[in-house]
Order: sequence, then C-alpha cells, then structure tokens
Amino acid sequence: MILLGVNIDHCATLRQARYRQAGATVGGNVEPDPVALAQLCERAGADGITIHLREDRRHIQDRDLERLCEAAATRVNLEMACTPEMTALALRLKPHSVCLVPESREEVTTEGGLDVVKFRDKVARVTDAMNAAGIKTSLFIDADEHQIDLAKKLHAPWIELHTGAYANAYHGPARADEFKRLCVGATQAHALGLVVNAGHGINYVNVAEVRTIPHLHELNIGHSIISRALFTGIEEAVREMKTRMNS
Repeated sequence: MILLGVNIDHCATLRQARYRQAGATVGGNVEPDPVALAQLCERAGADGITIHLREDRRHIQDRDLERLCEAAATRVNLEMACTPEMTALALRLKPHSVCLVPESREEVTTEGGLDVVKFRDKVARVTDAMNAAGIKTSLFIDADEHQIDLAKKLHAPWIELHTGAYANAYHGPARADEFKRLCVGATQAHALGLVVNAGHGINYVNVAEVRTIPHLHELNIGHSIISRALFTGIEEAVREMKTRMNS
C-alpha cells in the first residue's frame, strides 16, 4: 500500500493572510490552526504530516512545527532548506524525517528538485548530521540519473521524486515522456536501495497514473487535498485521496 503524507502548509497560508501580525499562531481570533487540521488528517488515515518551514516564514511558523512534533500521532516530515538555521532546528525538535528542498523567495511554492550535484557539500553536511541524530533524510530531486546516484553516495536513505514537471505536462504531449522519466528514476533508485517517495502537483485525477510508478513508498500531497477540503471537509478529502492511491 502506498502511504500518504498530507502537507498542511496552505492551512497556515490562510491563517497568515489575516493574522500575520497577530503575534500568535493559535488561540483567540487566530484561525485556522494547522496542528488541529493535522490531527483531523491523521484521524482520516493520513500516514504522516508534512510541513515546509520556509526561511521567510510565509506560512508555517516555528511554533507550528514545535506543536506538531509534540502532538502528532503519526510521523512529522519537515521540508527544509540546507541551511545551518534549519539544521539546528531539526536537530533540536527531531521530526521523524526531513526532506531537503531547494528554496527561492521568488517562487510561490517549491518548483523543481534540489540540485544535489551542484550543492553536494551542503547536502552532505545536513544528511550526515541527520543520520547521526537518527532522523531520516529524503532528498527532493528530479528523476535524473546523476542526482539519484549521488543521493545514494551521500547516504540519504530516501528520495522524493519531483513530480511537478509531469503534473504540468499532464494535459499536453510531453506527459508520456515525463511519466516514463519518473518510472525510470524510481526503478534506478529502488535498485540502489533507496526508498522512493514522490510529490508536487499530484491531484485527484493524475494520481490514477502516478500510483503506477514502480516501487512507490509514499506520496506527499498538499494543495489538492486542501483545495478539495474546502468542499468536502478535510477528513473526506484525505479518505478519498487514500482510496484513489490504493484502489
């Protein structure tokens, strides 16, 4: 069965749109609470909760992460940039896993995989620190032979294949090529002994094909689930996604 990690970032996006200057992340008039949403996701069958604490704190805040690490009944997966600040924070709070991602303040959400080849030394330092602390490290990378090979050499136990290019091409002529690239990458990673996750742009339609990528362990999905929840409620949105992932 493919596991589901629910990304709750955009619950915090909604909160920050109104209460950025409130001086608190929860309580009083401040709403919605990402941690309460995470607990509803878990109750509906989510296998883990993913959050991205960005350097500019545009949605998730430090206190959200602290509370989630205290309250989560499943696994907390922290998406983070390869910086000393984020490394120190992860080592202090000890989430179950971290996913190293690229980060640009100009982008609305993470677009493209981490260039492990270009930033080898930075990635190696963070991965070594997490491995020493017993925190699983995943590298959010494109399905590229060299990136996957280096992930293995740097002793990252997991990778998360960036599915954004495939999602963007889903209704166009490049879809078959992008899907094939993901399948080839997943097969290569599995042969190297890496755990294969995937995420970005996965929704209730394209998941029917995404779930056939070989050797998938977990999908991390946020935007589509939060969007569906506006109409159905978060618990039904999570249950439906899990059903479509494993029908």
